[in-house]
Amino acid sequence: MQTNLRPMSLGEILDRTAQLYRTHFTLFAGIASVYAGVLLVLNLSQLGLQQLLIHMHMSHQLPWVTLGFLLLIFPLMVIFAGAAVAANNRAVSWVNLGRPATIRGAYGAILPRLGRYIWLTTMVTFIVYIPFVVVSVAYFVFLFVYARPKGLFVQGGTSASPEAAIVLGLVTFAFVILAAGAIVYAVLMLLRYSLAIPAAVVEDLKARPAIRRSVELSKGSRGRIFVLLLLIFVIELGLIMVTQAVFFVAIFVAAKHQQQPPVWVQVLQQIVGFFTNSFIGPMYATGLTLFYYDQRVRKEGYDIEWMMEAAGMTAQPAGELLATEPGVAEPVLSVPVDLAPQPTESEPEPAEEAGPPDPPETPHG
Repeated sequence: MQTNLRPMSLGEILDRTAQLYRTHFTLFAGIASVYAGVLLVLNLSQLGLQQLLIHMHMSHQLPWVTLGFLLLIFPLMVIFAGAAVAANNRAVSWVNLGRPATIRGAYGAILPRLGRYIWLTTMVTFIVYIPFVVVSVAYFVFLFVYARPKGLFVQGGTSASPEAAIVLGLVTFAFVILAAGAIVYAVLMLLRYSLAIPAAVVEDLKARPAIRRSVELSKGSRGRIFVLLLLIFVIELGLIMVTQAVFFVAIFVAAKHQQQPPVWVQVLQQIVGFFTNSFIGPMYATGLTLFYYDQRVRKEGYDIEWMMEAAGMTAQPAGELLATEPGVAEPVLSVPVDLAPQPTESEPEPAEEAGPPDPPETPHG
């Protein structure tokens, strides 16, 4: 069983990520396509609802209907996103340890614990992004409640008072400062909890223990994890810009003429987005799963432990999930044989050495 369980540098982890992604592209893209497909269906449904409202001359209801639709589909997005991330982590773990993996097997392995992974994803997302969400919501409420009635967004701005403009400027400056702080906080927390889902999937941990496990494992390597995530973000951003540039131009031209872009353009944009999400989605899970194993090797000597397991010298460690695909027998770990000498059939004891015969008794007179 060939594996790459050894301490790796950042460059080696990046190379290994690219190698796994290239050699198992169909597997990882297929897993991600489940979430991307659900997202495509939801976006097309929202687009159809918007067109229906336009044809019914109810365009003024678009913002509220769109908001309600987003609130309705958000739980579905969280469920399928959590399932896709966990299944990708499961598949990457199998491949990295030299085991066979399939799309069906990966999803089959995580479905019994899907609620745990969704809850973990929700907790991490809330902790990471809640400050930025609060700051952003507060700022937009200010714009809607204060700035808009003051006429600050009227074209020409002649009806706005100088005092209102100064207040808007000060609040906007405060928002920028607070938003920057919230972004820094989000990055730090994201690095802190970046290994929680791999830990939950591989070690079969619940949400809170997985978070604590991530905090422990990520210590000392969060800078390297940041470089990995930054590189993946740049790759994803570049791919999105290349694939969506034409659609951004079409939307901009339509908005400049106060029109909606053609329906076929919007549909084509969603279809291209489906392929983009399927292609770039697995990069994140692949890189973090490799970092999870690298940290275990560095901190716990997991490479030695795994070799001993493969040789049948130790039992399966507590908390390690060796899930297999449905229909495939669980790997059997040989029971270690006691190396002490085993008792053998006892040999017959040697007979006692015979002494000289007793003298004959003589009769008494």
